Amino acid sequence: MMKTYQGSCHCGAVKFEADIDLAAGTGKCNCSICTKRRNWGALLKPDQFRLLSGEEVLREYRFGTMQGSHRFCGNCGCAPFSEGNVPEIGGAFVSVQVMSLDDASHEELAAAPVNYGDGRNNSWWTEPKEKAIL
Repeated sequence: MMKTYQGSCHCGAVKFEADIDLAAGTGKCNCSICTKRRNWGALLKPDQFRLLSGEEVLREYRFGTMQGSHRFCGNCGCAPFSEGNVPEIGGAFVSVQVMSLDDASHEELAAAPVNYGDGRNNSWWTEPKEKAIL
């Protein structure tokens, strides 16, 4: 069921709302940055995401194929969302880190299905062989 969630970074400077159906699935990726950050995201179309505050403190990091804009708060360092455009997974997207959702219940998060992507090999639509540590 689609629900509007409120989210933020650790210090609260970056705030957003996002329309997410957690029951439709979340994702974990084995690319180098997702592995190091232990990212757990919900992939959204850009119109399902609204930045409410903090644009001025957001910083950006890009690497590799440059298809993703890894955004993070310049104050606290938390990365509550990223943006990008990968045609193979549907084009433009926002990936919201589900643990940055301030009003998602533990029950909702525990029940959310997790899909795995092989970002390490730029094959996000393929499940990696090793996923236990993701």
